[in-house]
Amino acid sequence: MIRMRHILLALPLAAGLLVTAVAADEIHSVEALNQAPEELEGETVRLEGIIAQVNEDIMGRNFLRLVDGTGEPGDFITLTSQQTADPGDRVRVEGVYVLDRDFGAGYVYPVLIEQARLEDMDD
Repeated sequence: MIRMRHILLALPLAAGLLVTAVAADEIHSVEALNQAPEELEGETVRLEGIIAQVNEDIMGRNFLRLVDGTGEPGDFITLTSQQTADPGDRVRVEGVYVLDRDFGAGYVYPVLIEQARLEDMDD
């Protein structure tokens, strides 16, 4: 009987871990990430949107602006990546969420997605 009780208690705990794992795979919005939730700092995040601007090969990486239509008009999030895309490309992004990144030389970002991996959604 004791063993049965431990098994029954373990099931909700295991189910809770499964829910957490699913939440970690959530697709985040530009609006939500721009609100700088500290609990996500250093975590891998996922988002989808349209590339609005590309600046290639700055400090050994590409800087891309991504929009998804959430937040205020003109809201975007900046990505850094070894990959590049064209403005207007619909992409799925996975990268590391970083707060208050200062590269020096005037490149300061309150929110940034670094080491972004891009996947074209139009293929």
